Amino acid sequence: MSTSNYPQPLQFIDGQWREGRADSWESVLDPATEQPLARLRHASPGDIDEALVAAGRSAAAWREAGADSRYRILRRGAEALRAEADRAAAWLSLEQGKPLAEARAELGVSADILDWYAEEGRRAYGRIVPGASGTRLMVLQEPIGPVAAFTPWNFPATTVARKLGGALAAGCSVVLKAAEETPASAMLVFQCLERAGLPAGVANLVLGVPAQVSTQLLQSPVIRKVSLTGSLAVGRLLGHLAVDNDLVTTMELGGNAPVIVGPDVDIEAVAKLCAQAKFRNAGQVCNVPSRFYVHEAVCAAFVAAVTRFAEQLRVGPGIEPGSEMGPLANGRRLEVMQRLVDDAVARGARLHCGGQRIARDGYFYAPTVLSQVPADARVMVEEAFGPIVPIAAFSDLDAVLRLANETPYGLGSFVFTESLDWATRVGDALEAGMVGINTTVLSRTETPFGGIKGSGHGHESGVEGLEAYLRRKVILQHLPVRG
Repeated sequence: MSTSNYPQPLQFIDGQWREGRADSWESVLDPATEQPLARLRHASPGDIDEALVAAGRSAAAWREAGADSRYRILRRGAEALRAEADRAAAWLSLEQGKPLAEARAELGVSADILDWYAEEGRRAYGRIVPGASGTRLMVLQEPIGPVAAFTPWNFPATTVARKLGGALAAGCSVVLKAAEETPASAMLVFQCLERAGLPAGVANLVLGVPAQVSTQLLQSPVIRKVSLTGSLAVGRLLGHLAVDNDLVTTMELGGNAPVIVGPDVDIEAVAKLCAQAKFRNAGQVCNVPSRFYVHEAVCAAFVAAVTRFAEQLRVGPGIEPGSEMGPLANGRRLEVMQRLVDDAVARGARLHCGGQRIARDGYFYAPTVLSQVPADARVMVEEAFGPIVPIAAFSDLDAVLRLANETPYGLGSFVFTESLDWATRVGDALEAGMVGINTTVLSRTETPFGGIKGSGHGHESGVEGLEAYLRRKVILQHLPVRG
């Protein structure tokens, strides 16, 4: 696909598409070629103020529009997103790097998310509490107020749809700062909602210098809620700002998911499933299998099967037919991968394949498999966020559970076994917000997505994803007071 079809990055403020007004710019790069796709002019402080004013002004009307009106707009937005999937998948692939098939799948999931929130917004039930005769005790659910939302570059459509879908369905207005590396995917979701009839000012998109935008948004008296998908370091910074300004927060801050593979599994099938999940989006996924603990009885076979898969994986630009894994997002990710691999090998790990940048234009790193990885290797401790499969053998279940839980993260965890006893014991013992038993899929529109410990707090998707944008009000009504 020609990069000339890639759109000009724009801000969406109070219903108007326009360039930012700051003096600073940045290039949006194609990670498969390292060449610029477009030039993005940053939002100025004045732009951000306009977005805040618009969100504050429109909040009451959007709340009063009612669940049925919000339902219709979100459903039409989902339909528009599906209609744009082929054209938009190419944009997503160009700016983010993932293969076209993955990009189309992401856009389909994004539309499903809008549909889910459209329906769930009509079921934000309160309740009546029995009381004394002549009294009414009611618990109502109300929109929490204008939201500041922050989304990353690895799933630039899905994370935008999650935050907009939940906030809008609940009746909240939004100012969303998307990742500057992937503006077209965020713009598309906003364009589809605009076409669906979303009133001006209800949802605003700003793109700019992250520290400046986040500080200005979180210090504004307009904002009542913060929703972030990002790194642990950014979450801590925004968390301090939120506390200082009495803001409610939802934070999804990454993970380093352990995978425990029992001795009783179909090892070829499990190895293939795990490898497919790990190398999806070049490993730049927070909730996929990340560090592998395989029973010693089947570990050698698991390593061999994953290595064969990695060696046969077709790596290339996402927009090229046949590509199964694209590039990393930027040059910094290449440097991180190399440090993690070098550290593991220096500590005694065995390198089976990959372990280096691919010699071509673009940020391509070879699919990498390591075995005999010690527990103190950085790749077993840190969030790698790349195409590295570190494997260690184990013999004792209790010991490996301790290793699995010895991490500051707690987003996802996995176990593969045909034993009901193992499935139950491990599922109960793993310290994570989500546990996959004989599956690598933890993210569904119908179930809550979120972590514990350093992986954050709160949830998106499911009923909990809507409730994150609602506050409860208790009304205790008695008969008039008379002497």
